[in-house]
Formats: sequence, structure tokens, C-alpha cells
Amino acid sequence: MQVAPYLFFNGKCEEAITHYAKILGGEIEAMMRAEDAPADAQAHMGDGMKGKIMHACLKVGDFRIMASDSPPQYFNKPQGFDVSIHIDDFAKAEKTFAALSEGGSVNMPFGKTFWAKGFGGCVDKFGTPWMVNCA
Repeated sequence: MQVAPYLFFNGKCEEAITHYAKILGGEIEAMMRAEDAPADAQAHMGDGMKGKIMHACLKVGDFRIMASDSPPQYFNKPQGFDVSIHIDDFAKAEKTFAALSEGGSVNMPFGKTFWAKGFGGCVDKFGTPWMVNCA
């Protein structure tokens, strides 16, 4: 069994998933636009989804992050979770945190803690909350 986060965006999914692939060194396995869906599914999504991403899948190592644009009437700002990344190499963890937090906000600057060589929390420029941990 695998558990994978599914992230929803307010029209910025393609930009976000491409950004994450670059930062995390992942491979985009799927990127389906709303126009690729059957006509009845497109009608259900509404006009606000034209040109938007219906489903994307980013493979990072053995794990996946899935994502899509949310129909505007259903979008909710992410809340109550963080996407947590564990990186063994301190320099790589610090660099990853810096890249994810660029243009966003930092909740906890990356640095040494009582449980880790490095830890930081941020919300990226797309509104996704992240934790980066280096044990």
C-alpha cells in the first residue's frame, strides 16, 4: 500500500507541479488537461476548468504527489496538513527548503532542532504547506 498526497490548486497546478519536479528531482508521469476528459465530465467541471489541469502525477523516488486544479467554485485554501519531506543530506535538505520557501512564507526557519540536524516549515508561493526534515 502507498499513501500519496493529492494537492489542489486554484489554477496554478501545471506551474506548481513543474516547480516541484525541478526542486525535488522528480518526473512528471501524467499531466491531463480538462479538455482531455469525456464531454460529460467536462460539463460537470464547468467552464472555469478550460485550459486547467484535471490530474497530474509527480514521481519522486518511490513516492508520488498527485495534483489538479480545482474547479473555482470548489477550491479551498490548504489547511490542517503539511507535505513532509525527509532528506538525509543536510546541504540538500537546506537547499530544498530554500527553494520551496522562495516567494512564499516561512513558519519555522530551517535550522538545528533537538530532534534533527535540520528542520524547517514553510508555505510555498502556491499555498502548499511543507516541512523539510533532516534527521
